[in-house]
Amino acid sequence: MRALSREANTSIVAAALLLVTLSLPASVAAFESRQDSKTVMTALTVPVITMDGGRRLEFVGAFSTERQVTPNRSFWKRALDFIAGAPDYHRLICPYGITTDSRGRIIVTDPGAMAVHIFDFEKRKYHRLESGKHEELLSPIGVAVDAQDNIYVTESRSGKVFVFNADGKFRRFIGSESRDEGFFKRPTGIAIDKQRGELFVSDTLRDKIFVMDLQGHVLRQIGGRGSGPGEFNFPTEIALCGNDLLVVDAMNFRVQILDRQGRFLTQFGERGSSIGTLFRPKGMSVDSEGNIYLVDALLETVQVFGRDGTLLYTFGRTGGGPGELQLPAGLWIDASDRIYLADSYNQRVQVFQFTSSKRAKGDRH
Repeated sequence: MRALSREANTSIVAAALLLVTLSLPASVAAFESRQDSKTVMTALTVPVITMDGGRRLEFVGAFSTERQVTPNRSFWKRALDFIAGAPDYHRLICPYGITTDSRGRIIVTDPGAMAVHIFDFEKRKYHRLESGKHEELLSPIGVAVDAQDNIYVTESRSGKVFVFNADGKFRRFIGSESRDEGFFKRPTGIAIDKQRGELFVSDTLRDKIFVMDLQGHVLRQIGGRGSGPGEFNFPTEIALCGNDLLVVDAMNFRVQILDRQGRFLTQFGERGSSIGTLFRPKGMSVDSEGNIYLVDALLETVQVFGRDGTLLYTFGRTGGGPGELQLPAGLWIDASDRIYLADSYNQRVQVFQFTSSKRAKGDRH
């Protein structure tokens, strides 16, 4: 995979535009013609990027509203709609963080709606997480799930982590009720080691990452303010990859790679406003080959780097069409290399599929 300039990337995308009929797995099967004309996504001109070794990246679809996940309404419900008016469907306002769980559900934080959306396309169900009994979800940012599909949400304004069970019932807070829980100032990024039962939370205003057990007891703290190795200046998104902890060190305009104990391993990135540099780094995730996907909200693109910081390729450009972005934020890659990208200003989540070289070879047999 070789680095591509923005102009080269654009020409490759333009040359590779294909008119396709999407053939979607059950988890995204609701992007189909049963929706109204504004959400029909069965036949689109979509970008496809092909790379060395049979690797490719292709646009799958997008979703933005509860209506896209719920089944067709029955005749009697439609008759009721005629009398009482159509239901008011929930929709994405300003999607930010994304993850998926073992059930294939897509969980999206939405500070614009002050809520968390759960889209279950396989079961054609939608659920909305809002507030606990004693405090509101004012600005939900990061989201992660543990091995039991309990949902952990960083609430940046109140300085807490909200915990819900797999059915969406509020369970508890983590972060401000006792000295042992760390007293977050501005929790943002979140990641969970499901095997070890460890919770990682970046506190942007403290310039630290807290490592806790799943009950919220602090095991260790990583970082501190500065620009040296292992120091942070407004850390935001975090990701776990093998034994590595990846940190978007936003105002140092870099990605740092540490071990789980916080020891510095390597870094890449520099400030700039062109492809290959960082200016407004946002969401981050890692594919099955260990490539690091980093959203840049200023460039309105996703840059893909090797672990050594080599730029491999980019996708996305400014706009509102398929594969185009406006103020993108969070990004998540599942175990099947399906990429979910919060396209915040376009009020939607876009879905892409990365095919690794290993999978591409398997496709030929």
